[in-house]
Amino acid sequence: MEQILTSESVNIGHPDKTCDYIADCFLDEALSKDSQSQMAVECAIKNNHLFIYGEASTKAKINYNKIARTALKQIGYKNKFKITKVISRQSPDIAGAVKKKKLCANDQGVVFGYATNESESFLPLTIEIANNIMKIYDKFRKTTQDFFPDAKSQVWIKYVDGKPDTITNILISVSHSEALSLEDVKKEIEKNVIDLIRQKYAKYFTLNTKVLINPSGKFTIWGSFGDSGCVGRKIVVDGYGSIAHVGGGCFSSKNATKVDRSGAYYARYVAKSLVANGLCDRCEIGVSYAIGLENAMSINIDCFSTNKVDMKEIYDIVKKNFDFSVQNIIDELDLNKPIYKKTSCFGHFSSPEFSWEKIKKLK
Repeated sequence: MEQILTSESVNIGHPDKTCDYIADCFLDEALSKDSQSQMAVECAIKNNHLFIYGEASTKAKINYNKIARTALKQIGYKNKFKITKVISRQSPDIAGAVKKKKLCANDQGVVFGYATNESESFLPLTIEIANNIMKIYDKFRKTTQDFFPDAKSQVWIKYVDGKPDTITNILISVSHSEALSLEDVKKEIEKNVIDLIRQKYAKYFTLNTKVLINPSGKFTIWGSFGDSGCVGRKIVVDGYGSIAHVGGGCFSSKNATKVDRSGAYYARYVAKSLVANGLCDRCEIGVSYAIGLENAMSINIDCFSTNKVDMKEIYDIVKKNFDFSVQNIIDELDLNKPIYKKTSCFGHFSSPEFSWEKIKKLK
């Protein structure tokens, strides 16, 4: 059977990703001073206006304006922003449901973790390549004044009998200065981005692979001046690129008692460990939680008929090696540290430095 699967990625100058990054900068600042901080401070952006809003219960003194302005400058904005803040403490009703004798889930939620052995990262090849295109572009654009941080990529791959066969199409759209013609843009991106991808993934390219560079034409108005953005609008980009299920809750801005984030990280950790230990070729872990309860309500494992042992044994191995309780997830993955702004671009499962990307040796 043949099918075409596709995934996209966006760079940090995309206004949604800009907001994710700023929100996780707030979270890191809080955790760096108070590891028990309960945070859900988000933001929205349009033109030169940044709206900061949400809940924060922390001992940390956070200068939201300064953090936001620093982040915007780091991203590449040179203009001044007007900032509006509406921030309150976490509802005492929610706080009372979370901090009991044992730590409990900060919200209800359904989360999914996925892994496949079709790529080095144990991610779907479509999202791995799309993310790598953005990583290469981001590195390149910082070497020149003519390219800006707002960019998107998309990769189409033909799968044959469930395995990646060939790249059919690659699309990349990048923001750039008025000084560059469309032909200049295509030439520079082909040389400094696409050629590197072609070298890394040579076996998937064919003479028929089509590369589209800025198919809409010029892209000189970028970021919040060309679009609006807010936290959590790129949850598929953050995960598995449309190949796996998504629970619906975003990651950025949330501390680890919020299982939308921590539960999804742990589910990925479990799925990746099963695949990397050779128990299956593909695995999706689905987990559900209820607010105010310490343990997962349900755990579902799907190996898509690629399991090398009986599914009952897979479930037994997971039960023996993994603990989905909120407290254990935070302790085992060490999630009360200021590590989150690094996750806000190029996918939350793309870097081996993240604790949930480690492979557990299974008993």
